[in-house]
Amino acid sequence: MADSKGDDERPADLHQKLVEQSGDIATIIDPDGTITYVSPSVKRILGYEPEDLIGDRGYEYVHPDDRAANARAVERAQDRPDSSHVVEVRFRRADGTWCWIESTLRARLDDPVIGGILATSRDITERKTQAQSYRKLADEYETLLDNVEDAIFLLDVRSTEDGKSFVFERLSPSYEEQTGFTTQHVRGKTPREVFGAERGAELEANYRRCLRAREPISYGEELPVAEDAHFWDTVLAPVIIDGEITRIVGITRNVTERVRRERQLERQNDRLQEFASVVSHDLRNPLNVAQGRMDLLSDAVESEHLEPTKQALERMEEIIQDTLTLAKQGQVVSDMEAIDLGALSSSCWQTVATDDATLVIGDQLTIRGDRSRLRHLFENLFRNAVEHGGTAVSVRVGRFGDHGIYVEDDGRGIPVESRDAVLEPGQTSAADGTGFGLTIVNRIAEAHGWTLRIRDSADGGARFEFQDVDIVEQWG
Repeated sequence: MADSKGDDERPADLHQKLVEQSGDIATIIDPDGTITYVSPSVKRILGYEPEDLIGDRGYEYVHPDDRAANARAVERAQDRPDSSHVVEVRFRRADGTWCWIESTLRARLDDPVIGGILATSRDITERKTQAQSYRKLADEYETLLDNVEDAIFLLDVRSTEDGKSFVFERLSPSYEEQTGFTTQHVRGKTPREVFGAERGAELEANYRRCLRAREPISYGEELPVAEDAHFWDTVLAPVIIDGEITRIVGITRNVTERVRRERQLERQNDRLQEFASVVSHDLRNPLNVAQGRMDLLSDAVESEHLEPTKQALERMEEIIQDTLTLAKQGQVVSDMEAIDLGALSSSCWQTVATDDATLVIGDQLTIRGDRSRLRHLFENLFRNAVEHGGTAVSVRVGRFGDHGIYVEDDGRGIPVESRDAVLEPGQTSAADGTGFGLTIVNRIAEAHGWTLRIRDSADGGARFEFQDVDIVEQWG
C-alpha cells in the first residue's frame, strides 16, 4: 500500500523544484508592496540572496522613472484579480547596475499560501537593447529617406506561381518630389501598373537582372515621368535574408539636365566638325594656291602691297588651323594618363614666345588627362597671358582645394562683364589674335569634365580656375 503522505508531498516537492530551477524569478508581495517571498533564481539573475530582499518594499529597487508605471500595474492587478498584468521596469542589480525586467502580475489575495500578488519576472535587457538598436536604425533610415537628394524606392520581391513579382513598398520624399508619384499612389502596385505595360516590363527586366546577380547593379535608363525628369542613373541593391532576396533597394539620380547638355554638346561638336570640314577642304586648297602664287609674285615684282597681302593670307591660315583645333578638342576625352603638372607646364612654356615673362610652379602634383590636349590648353593660356599682360608678365600654376588647379598672372586681368564673352569664338582684344584661344581652352576643359571659372588673381591679373580635376597625388 502506497504511503499517502509521500503521495501528498510529491506534487509540493515538484512545484518547489520547478520554482527553484526556473529561469524566471517568482516573487510574492503583499498589498502594500512588501516582498514576502523570492525564488532562488534571483541570485543568478540579479545577484541578490533571497533573504536580502524579503521584508523590503519592491519599489525601492525600481528605477525612479519607472516607479509610477510599476505602481499602476500593482493597482490594476488588485482591482482585477482574474487578469494578468504585464509591466516593464528597470531594476537595480546587486552590483548597482540597472537591467530591464518584465513582470507578469496576478493577484492571489484569497489564496491561503500566497496571500498577495504573485509576480513572475524575467530579464529582458538584451531584448530591450536590441529593440533600442532597431529603433535607432529605423530613425536613421527615416532620416536618410527624408533628406537624401537622390531618389530612393523600395520594392518587395514576392514569390508567385510564375516566379518572382515586384511591388512598390515605399518612395523617398525626394523621389516623390522629382517624379510626382507618392508612396500612397504606388504602394502594393507592380511596375506595369504604375508605368504601363511596356515601361513596366523594361523596369522588371532590370529588377530580374539584380536577382540573378545577387549583388548591386547599376545602369542608365530613360523613364519620362516629368518634363525635367527623363533620364536616370540607377543602382539596385538586393536585400538578402536567410539566403532569399526579399527586397530591392533602388537609388536613382535624375541626370536629365546632364544628358541634355551632353546631347547639345554632341550636336554642337557635330556642327563644328561639319564647319571644320568645309574650312579644311573648301578653303585650305585655294588658300594654298594663293600663298604659292604670292611667293612667285614676290620673286617677280616689288610692291608695297605684297607684304600686307602675305600677312593676310598667313592670318587666314592661322584661323583655319585654330578652327580645326577647336573642332577636335571639344570631343570627350576617353583615354587619360597620369601627367606631372609641373613638367607639362614647363614644357609648354618653352614652346611659347614668352620674352621676359616668368613661370612659377606653385605646387608639384600629378593629374590625369589627355597629354596632347592639355598641351594646347596650357600653351593657349600662357600665350594669352603674354599677349594681354605684357612681355614681363609673371605666370603661376598651382592647386586649390581638393580637386582644382589654376593658372594666373599679374597682368591687367579680365573685366567681370567680359568673362563669359572671352570664352566665345572670335572674341579677342589682341590686334593679331584669332579669338579662338580661350574658346579652345574651355572646350578642352569641358572634354575632361572640368569646369572653368575666370576670376581676379591676387595681383589683379587673370586667374583661370579648373574644378573637378582628377588629381592623383601631390608632393613637396
